Amino acid sequence: MRKIILICVGTLKEKYWTDAFEEYKKRINKFFDFEIIEIPEYKLTDKPNENNIKKVLINEGIKIKEKIKNDNICSLCIEGKQLDSIEFAKYIEKNTNNNPLYFVIGGSFGIDNSIKNKSFNLSFGKITYPHQLMRILFVEQIYRAGTIINHIEYHK
Repeated sequence: MRKIILICVGTLKEKYWTDAFEEYKKRINKFFDFEIIEIPEYKLTDKPNENNIKKVLINEGIKIKEKIKNDNICSLCIEGKQLDSIEFAKYIEKNTNNNPLYFVIGGSFGIDNSIKNKSFNLSFGKITYPHQLMRILFVEQIYRAGTIINHIEYHK
C-alpha cells in the first residue's frame, strides 16, 4: 500500500479541527498507509524579530529532518508550485511507488529553507492559511487524490 507521512508543526487543539482531521484520516486509510507526525511549535513573543524567527525555523527544521527517512519530500509553502487536484493525484501516484512520501506543513513562520531546498514545494495559492486549517484542507486533498487514483466518484 502506498505510504504517506504528514509532518506538521504544532497540534490541532480545537475539537472541530480534530474531528474533521480524524474523519478524513479514516477515509484516507482506505487508499494509503497514512501517518501523521506532530513536531512541537516553538513559541515566541507577540513581536518577534527576524533573528528570533530564524532560530525558530532552524530548530523546527532540525526536528522535522529527524523524522524524514528519504528524499521524497513535499513542503507546503506559499511560494511553491500550484497543482490542480488531478495533477496532485498524479504527483502522489508517481511518488509513492517505492518509498514513503513525506509532506511537511510548517508552523506560524513557515518551513526552514534547509527543508524547502530539498523538497518539491507545493502551494495551495497565494493566500496564507492558518496551519491548523491548512492541515484540514490538505487531508481533504489527499482523500480526493485517493479517489482520483482509484477511479472512485468524488472529484468533480
